[in-house]
Amino acid sequence: MQMNLSTRQLRAFVALAELRNFTRAAVACHLSQSAFSSLIRTLEDDLGLRLFDRSTRHVDLTVEGREFALSAQRVLLEMDTALGQLRERAALERGKASLALLPSLAAGWLPAVLAGYRAQHPGIEVEVFDILSEPCIERVRNGQADFAIAATRAETPELRAEPFHTDEFHLVAHSGHALLALPEVKPRDLLPFDFVHLSRNTSVRQYLEAATLPLQMRTLLEVDQLATVMGMVRAGLGISVVPALALFHFQQTGIATRLLKWPQLRRAIYLVRRRDRSLSLAAQSLCDWIMARRPVASEAAAPVAASRKRID
Repeated sequence: MQMNLSTRQLRAFVALAELRNFTRAAVACHLSQSAFSSLIRTLEDDLGLRLFDRSTRHVDLTVEGREFALSAQRVLLEMDTALGQLRERAALERGKASLALLPSLAAGWLPAVLAGYRAQHPGIEVEVFDILSEPCIERVRNGQADFAIAATRAETPELRAEPFHTDEFHLVAHSGHALLALPEVKPRDLLPFDFVHLSRNTSVRQYLEAATLPLQMRTLLEVDQLATVMGMVRAGLGISVVPALALFHFQQTGIATRLLKWPQLRRAIYLVRRRDRSLSLAAQSLCDWIMARRPVASEAAAPVAASRKRID
């Protein structure tokens, strides 16, 4: 037998079970005594059971009423807890959000942005994956991250990307390096000098090689971390080229930086999320917060695709 019990009926039953008085229970439920009595009567009729023994002097639970009271109290408690959690989520007082983003963004730009968000929403748990672009995209694809900030325009049937930032590149060298005295640094000018590369699976390396083909840098070392690049450059072992978002690593005594005005060398960064799933309230609020605080590009021009033609 299927029954549709309402929360009003359950609350009225629990109130009467606790107070054992129709008048006081009706007041507790903010109902007239006739409306309250009707709820109890309808509940008993729907269940086909007598839940209360009534007399002119007292109201007592029947055996079945005592058993039902335990279940009714548990159901109402679970419902109130669930509704309270939903209200907290709607008010952004609790929830969880996760993002995957490039290590340079995670270490340099994100901390201050995230600190501001946490100050506004201390109850939101935020998970951060600081990984390269392809793993960023994979985390979104498999549901481990709500959204990603990556140097890959992931436009697929399941993923969509929107522009986030355009990153310029800078030469980094030991202070006093000969390249810093040139009126303009061109790709060919880098060839005589030892070069410290990032690994080939990084977007930095891929953009640099696309912008300098068919030239080949005189590779001294190939490393995985920008902090390692910084240490090698500071020691005078070689030069390198890094994106503007990573320059915080190179704000060191003994290192000089210089903007490279190569039109082919600009890195487009995108915010990537799934097409088929809406973000949770917490994740959407974090996404909106981040988009409103994007890094400011030094130029407003649109990203330029890396060229494969010969560069002088």
